[in-house]
Amino acid sequence: MENRAIFSGRLLAPLLVLPQLAVSLIFFYWPAAQALWQSFLVQDAFGLSTEFVWLENYVALLKTPEYYHSIGVTFVFSTLVVAFSLAIGLLLAVMANRNIKGVQIYRTFLIIPYAVAPAVASVLFIFMFQPGLGMIARALQRAGIDWNPVLNGNHAMILVVIAAVWNQISYNFLFFLAGLQAIPKSVIEAAAIDGARPWRRFWTIVFPLLSPTTFFLIVVNITYAFFNTLGIIDTATEGGPNAATQTLVYKVFQDGKAGADLGSSAAQSVILMIIVIVLTAVQFRYVEKKVHY
Repeated sequence: MENRAIFSGRLLAPLLVLPQLAVSLIFFYWPAAQALWQSFLVQDAFGLSTEFVWLENYVALLKTPEYYHSIGVTFVFSTLVVAFSLAIGLLLAVMANRNIKGVQIYRTFLIIPYAVAPAVASVLFIFMFQPGLGMIARALQRAGIDWNPVLNGNHAMILVVIAAVWNQISYNFLFFLAGLQAIPKSVIEAAAIDGARPWRRFWTIVFPLLSPTTFFLIVVNITYAFFNTLGIIDTATEGGPNAATQTLVYKVFQDGKAGADLGSSAAQSVILMIIVIVLTAVQFRYVEKKVHY
């Protein structure tokens, strides 16, 4: 017989949900509403006067070639970060899921990078890739590669991608490892008895059963690449050189803080939010069809 907990009182459920609703309203929906309203306004340099200009901020923004350059940089950066962080996280999870000596120690060390703040992770890689001082940069120069992310835009992009991927690998590793441990071993053993090799077992059995986890991580990693990499880019390259690493979220930050153009910055944040919502909707519309629950 199934035992169920029954709570009397109709106000209990709303009261339990109320704290989370308050947090969402105060820290998510209210700032989003303010950004939407601010995108229709223009302020003077001292913030003393405000004028309602309707869609002029959006029109001016879409006429700027630099904005389209930031869109291209964002999609290249996000694609690289999502692809490499998911692939490496899955590889490490598969390796850590084996019965090897000291596996708990390996799993603990693989989780540690998730506790490092993005700005701190960026500083670590700045030291390692600093031309003339960093050990990795010196190794590259000895190999004949003129490494210099300060002057070379491609090198700067590689630097921020590596830092962002390293900072996100642990998150993906945790979910992939949990998904692997939830797969019944009897299914894999049955395939092994039928003569399926490890590589074939992975692609025909393990990976399809990981599809719900993979789909969830794709959505989360795209959001991470679009929004949560601001600290990495600001610390490592400040969007340079020559805007080679200026993503959309960093342009929002730069125009709002350094440029003091709050109307344009708010319009950019609204467009960025719409882009992420559309990408998420497309994933749920088309990618989720291939997910096996």
